[in-house]
Amino acid sequence: MSNIVLKATVLSIQIGMPHTVGQRDATEPMDQLWTTGFFKHSVVGPVQLRSLNLDGDGQADLKNHGGPEKAVNVYPVEHYPYWQQVLGTAEFPFGSLGENFTTEGLLETEVCLGDIFEVGEALVQVSQPRQPCWKLARRWRRKDLALRVQESGRTGWYFRVIREGTIQAGSRLMLVERPCPEWTVASANDVMHRRTDDIQAAQSLAMCPALAVRWRETLNKRIETKTVGSTTARLYGPNL
Repeated sequence: MSNIVLKATVLSIQIGMPHTVGQRDATEPMDQLWTTGFFKHSVVGPVQLRSLNLDGDGQADLKNHGGPEKAVNVYPVEHYPYWQQVLGTAEFPFGSLGENFTTEGLLETEVCLGDIFEVGEALVQVSQPRQPCWKLARRWRRKDLALRVQESGRTGWYFRVIREGTIQAGSRLMLVERPCPEWTVASANDVMHRRTDDIQAAQSLAMCPALAVRWRETLNKRIETKTVGSTTARLYGPNL
C-alpha cells in the first residue's frame, strides 16, 4: 500500500459511441464529415469498467484511440475554467474534453506513470499522458486547440485497467501503489514535447516499465535516429 495520500474523486463518468457529424459537401474543413466518439454523455448510476473501455463507450479511430493502454481517458476538472476562458464559452459540461473520467484532486504534476488506483470495484493504472489530436480542435472549431492543450501541459492522461469492476460517479480514487515516482505525467510530457533534443532524458523515460508501448516506441525511434517525428498530422489532421 502507498503511504502517499491523494484526495481524489471521479466527479463524472462519460460514455459515447462513435457517430458521424458534419456536411458531406462542405468546403470549410471544420464543417466536413467526420466520425468520432468524442461526443459523450454523463452516466447516472453504476457502469462496468472493462479491460478495453467502459460499457457503452467506443472509439472511431482504433489505431490511435482506445485499446488496453488507453482504456480510460482522464481529465482534471481543475483545468475547466482555463479552457472556458480560452474558448470563450459558458457551456462546458463534464466531458467537454472528450474524457471518460472527469476528476477532482489530481493534476499532471501530482500523478505518476504507473500509479495504481482503486476506484469502485476496479483497479486502474496510469499508462501515459494524453496526446491531444485534431478531433479535439474540430469539436471546438479552433484549429490550434490540440497544440494549445499540448503546450499548456493540461493534457490529462490514460488509465489501463488491471482489474475490471463496477464504478460510478462520486467514487474515490485511492492510490495503492506508486512504482515510478520519478516520472510524473507532467515530466513525461516535458520530455516528449519540449525537451526533444535531450536524448538522455528520452532514454530514461523509455525505460519506465509502466509507460505505454506506443510512447516507448516513439522515444526509441527518437533515440535511434536523433530526430523528432512530425506531429502535424495528429495535431491538425484534415482541419487545415
